[in-house]
Amino acid sequence: MLYSRAFLAMALANLACLSSFSIFYLFPLFISGHEGNQADIGIIMGAFALSSVLCRPWISDMIDKIGRKRSYTLGSLVMTALPLTYLLFRGDLAGFYLPLLFARVVHGVGFAICITAAFTYVADIVPRDRLNEGLGVFGISGLAGSAIGPFVAEVVIRSAGFDALFVLASIIAGISLIAHLPLQESYAHVLRTTGPSFFIVFQKKRIFMVVAVALLFGFGLAAVNNFVAPYAGDRRIEFISLYYISYSGAAIFTRLTGGRLADRMGEDRIIPYGLLLIGVGLISLVLMKGWALLMFSGFVTGCGHGLLYPALNVYAIRGEPQRIRGKITGAFTGSIDGGVFVGSVLLGYVGDFAGFETLFFCSGVAVLSAIVLFKRQAVFRMSA
Repeated sequence: MLYSRAFLAMALANLACLSSFSIFYLFPLFISGHEGNQADIGIIMGAFALSSVLCRPWISDMIDKIGRKRSYTLGSLVMTALPLTYLLFRGDLAGFYLPLLFARVVHGVGFAICITAAFTYVADIVPRDRLNEGLGVFGISGLAGSAIGPFVAEVVIRSAGFDALFVLASIIAGISLIAHLPLQESYAHVLRTTGPSFFIVFQKKRIFMVVAVALLFGFGLAAVNNFVAPYAGDRRIEFISLYYISYSGAAIFTRLTGGRLADRMGEDRIIPYGLLLIGVGLISLVLMKGWALLMFSGFVTGCGHGLLYPALNVYAIRGEPQRIRGKITGAFTGSIDGGVFVGSVLLGYVGDFAGFETLFFCSGVAVLSAIVLFKRQAVFRMSA
């Protein structure tokens, strides 16, 4: 059974987790409001992703050893507590720069644990012949959260300020913690059986290619997560959350319609289309003057995300033993975070030097280049 109680409970937990996380899509407004520039936004937002990357080997091993549920509990505790630490930051950014970086690092670790544990848990419980559909539909909960978070953030910032927003982020993450607690563990580790180390999975050519594509995907996501809000603010667009609502709505639509299609056609035929849509959506922001093109970009990029993420995830884990799924999922999600970190920092400097238009053009080209990489690997694999 695909839509079991465990599936729905973890989906609710993931919805709350991603809602709390995506509230911070508007955190660049907090940084700029405390005298930060685009480079500061890139570094501070990138610190979140960097911590997710650096801790991935430990997280992936932990998820395969102590279990998916226990790991998720630990991550949820971090996600609940960390937003409250932002209440301590007052005055100019220079006065609390390093403590804020540390808070972002710890926050990133919590999120990395949650996202890796959640997707590994669901991969354990859905039927093998419906992996694309199962992971795609499960991902809808996160996409819905990614729409809810920015919308709520924009309303709360305007009416009550950032302090209220940080408290709300903590409360929502607490819902995630409570929602998953009744679940049973999906995988029992046998202590006498040792799987390969985290880094050995990179020796698989297919996993290495997935990692490379995920890095470029993450580079594009850095533009989405960190620079759409200040760009829209610079263009004096009133409702910034329109982009994220359009993005998530489109991604949800493609998840509902594209999951079974990927199971029938194969992930390798779906992945290039997802990359193409994301790249085009990002580049279209170069021409943005008002809310109509903002929503169009969000819709196109969201369609690409909805197709790409589950297909690339399933492409990585299909046919692999359960005892190393945590490591493979960790490599996949960690590579996305690695791309987000690199993109956050580099695009921040690009934006400072050449403007937002160049920033979004570069991010789109980076994603489009992943199509060439994926196609070359597919041709090589067929000829081998």
